Amino acid sequence: MTRESHDISPVFRIDVTQSASESEVRSTQEDSQSEMAALMHQLVMGQDRQNELLEEMVEQMGSVQRQRSAELGQWKDANPLLARRCRAAAEALSKIQTEFLHGLTVEVNDNHEDMADSDYMLNEFVDRYGPRLAHLNGVLQLLSQLGSTVAQPAEAE
Repeated sequence: MTRESHDISPVFRIDVTQSASESEVRSTQEDSQSEMAALMHQLVMGQDRQNELLEEMVEQMGSVQRQRSAELGQWKDANPLLARRCRAAAEALSKIQTEFLHGLTVEVNDNHEDMADSDYMLNEFVDRYGPRLAHLNGVLQLLSQLGSTVAQPAEAE
C-alpha cells in the first residue's frame, strides 16, 4: 500500500523543487555581476585612455620646454655680455625686491586692523603695492632667466 501525496496534510509537505523566484534571483544576480564586470572594464579602458593622454601631454610639454631651453641657450651663446649683465641686474633687482617686500610687510603689520575693517584701506594698499610687485616680479623673472647659467654637459677628462 502506498500513500499518495494528497493523503498527507499540506503542513507536512516539503517542496524540494526549485521555485521560480530563486531562479529569478540567481538570474538577476548573474545579470548584475556581468553588468558590474562590464562597467569595471569600461572604467579600466577609460583610465588607460587618460594615461595615454597624460603621456602625450607630458611629451608635448617636455618638447616645448626643451625647445625653449635650446633657444635660450643659443641666445646666451650669441649674447654672452648681455647675459652677464642680465645676471648682475637680476642680483641688484633682487636686493631692491627684498627692500620693497620689507616695506610692504611693515605696512601690513602696522595697518592690518584698518585693512580688515575698511575696504577702502585694503583697496588703497593693493593699488599701491600690487601692480608694482607684479611688474617687479615679472622683470626679475625675465632677467633671472636670461642671466642664468646654462648647464653644460661635463667634458670628458
